[in-house]
Amino acid sequence: MDRSATPAAGAAERRPESSREAPRASRRARIALALYALVTLVYALSSSREIFSAHTPYNHYALLAEAWLHGRLDLGGPPPAYAGGNDFAVLGDRYYVSFPPFPAVLIAPLVKLAGSAERVRDGQFFLAFAGVGPAVLFLALEKLSASRRSRRTEAENVALALLFAFGSVYWFSAVQGTVWFAAHVVGVALACIYLYCALDAAHPIAAGLALGLGFATRTPLGFAAPLFLYEAIRGAGRSDPRALLRRLALFAAPAALVLSALLWHNHARFGDAAEFGHRYLHIAWRARIEKWGLFSYHYLPRNLAVVLTSLPYAQVQGAPFQINAHGLALWVTTPIYAWALWPRRTPPVFWALAATAAAVALPSLFYQNSGWIQFGYRFSNDFAPFLFAMIAVGSRRFGVPFYALGAAAIAVNGFGALTFQRAGFERFYFLERTQRVLHQPD
Repeated sequence: MDRSATPAAGAAERRPESSREAPRASRRARIALALYALVTLVYALSSSREIFSAHTPYNHYALLAEAWLHGRLDLGGPPPAYAGGNDFAVLGDRYYVSFPPFPAVLIAPLVKLAGSAERVRDGQFFLAFAGVGPAVLFLALEKLSASRRSRRTEAENVALALLFAFGSVYWFSAVQGTVWFAAHVVGVALACIYLYCALDAAHPIAAGLALGLGFATRTPLGFAAPLFLYEAIRGAGRSDPRALLRRLALFAAPAALVLSALLWHNHARFGDAAEFGHRYLHIAWRARIEKWGLFSYHYLPRNLAVVLTSLPYAQVQGAPFQINAHGLALWVTTPIYAWALWPRRTPPVFWALAATAAAVALPSLFYQNSGWIQFGYRFSNDFAPFLFAMIAVGSRRFGVPFYALGAAAIAVNGFGALTFQRAGFERFYFLERTQRVLHQPD
């Protein structure tokens, strides 16, 4: 008997698309929650025990939150001795946290409850956010599949989310807890939320807010607007210009609100709305900033050398290899990025994602710092979600080479997560304080 002819089958065929989508959305949400739980558990198991017992030595965001709670924009004196004066801005006799401040907003309630920054386990706090990015990335990839702009199956989207979590430099970044890496954890979550909300320009207010808060966490994320602009024009630009303008206004309003707060905060501290404090860093290479600025073509060759050519040192004493503190090349840590650069098909959304990834990547390539000290090029966390979305829509087959390289990436990044800045593993890392040595000396 033809099952399609039964009343039940006929009813299923007549069921509205929205009613069929509800169970699918529920299933995706359950998978995303499972991904968050799994990723967070693995990150917790691969973290150092210290982040569960005390604050990190570089708890800048908790210190900034404590200053705010005391009604100050500066720290009220020199930073604690345990921070070693690392990456604090100094202007006159005042000391400031120089990083974009949104993670401090997140941790401020905990600092208030604890009574001081030193009583807050900041590394543990930010670890709780580390699974958000991979989980939301899965939802964004599923959204691309549901709109048939990606041909990936649910299982392949799960695989991509897990490869992002464990086969990229995000893994070693997520388990550090210190100020530089906490910013990446929050930034990745916001980048993935932006990616999900920007697709189809479906959630313009949330997309604009995620973009603004991303800029208030990792400034390169503020350049991720091309994706939303393309999606908005694609959805309403030709047929309904008024709807396009409405979406753009809804997108711009929360981003502008966050930007206004940032500009006020900067001006109140440094008398310059565009100054986050990095020009006043009390660091050894301040002279190069004064000579070349924070951003310059002068820094591009060195940064490209790190991104493209940095390999482990061979034939070293005391260890089978060593990793330069500038970090490994991107193709070493995540070789599956080749699938983003070598697509089988290039629909328009592929190029929108590529333009977004490039816009986010470029500021860091011209920045005075390569990301040092790091296991791999940590600034790639800012644009990695867009590269993984490019892999999804590029439709290149996931065969044995893809999964073999994915497994190799997991092994490489697992090593980084378990050994980077861990006692007893110093022999695997080459640290040269002038930052001038990129490749293995003769």
